[in-house]
Amino acid sequence: MQLRLGSFVPAAPVVLAPMAGVTDAPFRTMCRGFAPDLIYVNEMVMSSAVVHGNAKTRRMMTFGADEHPRSLQLYGSDPAVVRQAVSMIGDDAGADHIDLNFGCPAAKVTRKGGGAAVPAHPALLRSIVRAAVASATPFGIPVTAKFRMGLTDDVLTHLRTGEICAEEGVAAIALHARTAEQHYAGDARWDAIAELTDHVPGVPVLGNGDVWEAEDALAMLRVTGCHGVVIGRGCLGRPWLFEDLVRLFHGQPSRPARALGEVMLVMARHAALLAAHNGESIAMRQFRKHASWYLAGYPVGAEARRRFGMVSSLGELDDMFAALDPDTVLVPGGERIKRGHTNGPIKVALPDGYLDRLDDLTVPDDGYVMAMSGG
Repeated sequence: MQLRLGSFVPAAPVVLAPMAGVTDAPFRTMCRGFAPDLIYVNEMVMSSAVVHGNAKTRRMMTFGADEHPRSLQLYGSDPAVVRQAVSMIGDDAGADHIDLNFGCPAAKVTRKGGGAAVPAHPALLRSIVRAAVASATPFGIPVTAKFRMGLTDDVLTHLRTGEICAEEGVAAIALHARTAEQHYAGDARWDAIAELTDHVPGVPVLGNGDVWEAEDALAMLRVTGCHGVVIGRGCLGRPWLFEDLVRLFHGQPSRPARALGEVMLVMARHAALLAAHNGESIAMRQFRKHASWYLAGYPVGAEARRRFGMVSSLGELDDMFAALDPDTVLVPGGERIKRGHTNGPIKVALPDGYLDRLDDLTVPDDGYVMAMSGG
């Protein structure tokens, strides 16, 4: 089954996962530079913030002039607010594709009934998906959904969530094969992706979790039968992973690991894009985490890592580059060094009594504002 968003068919069935504080316009530009014809999703924004015209949210919803498709992830737990947010995005021509977040495990999201908490209430989930699809359809905006296996191993919801999304007309679904409780710990359970793919045959299923190298993506498709992959932490500090993926999907070998000199050129461009987007001072503070990811697996020494973790200007960054050996090579297995979140398991934060009434919640078509919602 082919992955398609409206008339757009990506060069390979590969999607950049939206990651808070990471997949902003500069990062997506970096990724597109290596593989221009894929689906790169902007970081998650809150539906109520879109509706209220929050200035920070508007800035987060920034796309490059040449960016297509313009993909945006939206979350919320109030169908009426989600409906209005999607309509406003359509009116502003702000996105070509909207992804609904039903998988975020962050406490500030789930304790208000959003993100990974939503699928535990199937009627609410259905109402949100229905509202988004109905609002997006007049604008020709395809809607997709991303979710986890469930809240815990005792509250698994991925099969029902997939059913509901398929019945309500989403273009594709993506499963991060961990529970919210698992967070980012342990291994992704690819068997759940296979289970979902078999259970919902009418919609493309994308797998997410533990794709660190391009070869992992092909292994996931082979093992699970899913139709594509969503790339999260594997591309942190490695935006060229998308080029490797396209090459592999087209039967070409991926490139050997980059020497540090090539990595530094990529780092310099990324830092410059961030500075142009946010101003140099803010950009350098943002770039520090990216620097640690780019240097992961390169034996540059603890002092160099410390200095990159405190960089404050583009000029200082250039001086640091000059002190490194461009011929330094990646240590064996360096591609598989985990970057980004690794913590877990966690106690999932939920509204009081949230799991006491999983089947009795009814949501009228005109929307339902949960008392514990907040948007």
